[in-house]
Amino acid sequence: MTGQKVRWGILGPGGIASTFADDLPLVEGAELAAVASRNKENAEAFAERHGFARAYGSYAELATDDAVDVIYVATPHAFHLDTAMLCIEAGKAVLVEKPITLDLASAAVLVEAAHARGVFLMEAMWMRCNPAIRKIAELVAGGAIGTVSAVHADFGLQGPFEASHRLRDPKLGGGALLDLGVYPIHLAHLILGVPEHVHAWSHLTAERVDETTGVLLGYESGAVAALTCSINGASRNAASITGTDGRIDLPAGFFVPTEFTLNRPDEEPETFRFPIEGSGYQFEAAEVQRALLAGELESTIVPHSTTLEVMGLLDALREQIGVIY
Repeated sequence: MTGQKVRWGILGPGGIASTFADDLPLVEGAELAAVASRNKENAEAFAERHGFARAYGSYAELATDDAVDVIYVATPHAFHLDTAMLCIEAGKAVLVEKPITLDLASAAVLVEAAHARGVFLMEAMWMRCNPAIRKIAELVAGGAIGTVSAVHADFGLQGPFEASHRLRDPKLGGGALLDLGVYPIHLAHLILGVPEHVHAWSHLTAERVDETTGVLLGYESGAVAALTCSINGASRNAASITGTDGRIDLPAGFFVPTEFTLNRPDEEPETFRFPIEGSGYQFEAAEVQRALLAGELESTIVPHSTTLEVMGLLDALREQIGVIY
């Protein structure tokens, strides 16, 4: 790295990469170095639109660019394993869009490869890096709502989607669970950890991916998490965390909150506000840069253990609902 600058590359210039690139200039020290697509014209258009210095027509060219410090892998998640491995083997630090892979075994392969190569690896679970979410975790850990008894969260998109859409394609890891359900599950994991009991039910599409899924998790503490996700209807996309001494409510868009409300018995509700610029992806990029400049090989906010625990939970849920990629 050059001084305090961190030189970013983007692999896969799709929609989410475009949003991420828009937020990168909000991060102090972020340098927009290069972008790669399998189609050089697409890479060049993306580079011009977002101000990246170089554009490549192959992923290998980006992975071997000595003037790139870290690569954001933004391909569809069915391709994360191969594209992230390409970068790791080239010695590049990697931020991989969530979910990091399609299953636990593949995620473990990436983690092991990063350890062996001595390079940084992080799953881009931007929700955990959000300032409001981090404040919630701090309040819960400090006993602000007592002992947590329940987490409720839902995430649904308005459908229906055409049969040709990636969200209905099992070869691309389609369905509600990996794209949407991962957010309620990460919230429950953040607050309650790994569950002792896992139950799920889904309605599957004709392609055998989950259209609507309900998840009930039980914990040794006695707490429960009731979570839903769907690609067939826009739900409230809200969440709540209930404890013995209060409740925290997150409004619509709980996965990228700018505020939340703390409710406690016999007290006026207290609203915490966290106005943000951009779309909220800058916080995960800032965490990557913090770790790289500190010489760390994994994030303290989204450590490898968190990624592997959640991927294991997603595997268990998919087994119950009968979705195979």
